[in-house]
Amino acid sequence: FTEEKFGQAEKTELDAHFENLLARADSTKNWTEKILRQTEVLLQPNPSARVEEFLYEKLDRKVPSRVTNGELLAQYMADAASELGPTTPYGKTLIKVAEAEKQLGAAERDFIHTASISFLTPLRNFLEGDWKTISKERRLLQNRRLDLDACKARLKKAKAAEAKATTVPDFQETRPRNYILSASASALWNDEVDKAEQELRVAQTEFDRQAEVTRLLLEGISSTHVNHLRCLHEFVKSQTTYYAQCYRHMLDLQKQLGSSQGAIFPGTFVGTTEPASPPLSSTSPTTAAATMPVVPSVASLAPPGEASLCLEEVAPPASGTRKARVLYDYEAADSSELALLADELITVYSLPGMDPDWLIGERGNKKGKVPVTYLELLS
Repeated sequence: FTEEKFGQAEKTELDAHFENLLARADSTKNWTEKILRQTEVLLQPNPSARVEEFLYEKLDRKVPSRVTNGELLAQYMADAASELGPTTPYGKTLIKVAEAEKQLGAAERDFIHTASISFLTPLRNFLEGDWKTISKERRLLQNRRLDLDACKARLKKAKAAEAKATTVPDFQETRPRNYILSASASALWNDEVDKAEQELRVAQTEFDRQAEVTRLLLEGISSTHVNHLRCLHEFVKSQTTYYAQCYRHMLDLQKQLGSSQGAIFPGTFVGTTEPASPPLSSTSPTTAAATMPVVPSVASLAPPGEASLCLEEVAPPASGTRKARVLYDYEAADSSELALLADELITVYSLPGMDPDWLIGERGNKKGKVPVTYLELLS
């Protein structure tokens, strides 16, 4: 090994395919480590908490349950509402927001648990299991190669010494004793060459066997990629579920706050500001709704109890209606809303004084309010 480092010994080179397998395995290991560490940061941004969880895992002890930031905020809001007055408008709102934050915290806890099992655990198992086996076999292969190269060098030296011993000495400098010594040395070097050749054959066999074992393990990296791909799909699925739950909780909270705000601040339209949630399509639904032509309607002038009745009596405008594709399923909260199914097409339009987060949707004979964030406006 030292002679190789100084360039004084020949090295048995592996074939190009084997070298490619080694490079791919090293790249897989390096990127798996980076993805694992960054995913841990995503799920638990607190470095102290990550160190604590790591120590619990190394000691084979169960990680204690930890309160999420959302749940802690919910507890503070609930305590504040209890002390400041749960019957006051501020206290009632604190209670509603606290409940939503508690639901967000519970959703976050479920997401962390699911992602840890379906994504982090397989990556960690690869690094702590399969990769350690591959590394061990690679070290054995390195030792077998060094043994093989040492045998080759020994045989080369033995043959050189044998050739030198069999060289006929100069007649003028020879004596009978020199001929005897020369013949004896030649015989000894013949035995040394035979022994070196036998060791070389054994070393070559051991090297070939270890190379085949290592090659099979390295080719198994393809199966590892397939497994990690499946785990990645599971991670995306759990993340999608988590953000969908968060969106639903916040949308419900926004509805609750909107109805209470109308009672607290009469004469003020709720939802006249920009929507809190970002648009789901490249075309801003809020902007599209604001720029669509509107038609006069008695719905905005009717008392709240008669809104649904007047809504059914209003005909769509002659121009200004648009087609929209539904992005997600939506369950109507009351009779004034229209239930939606993902991927269906409906006709939508706006009415004067409506909350910009809502449009009027029509499907066949059914009509009702629909949230713009669930739609992709087509034309």
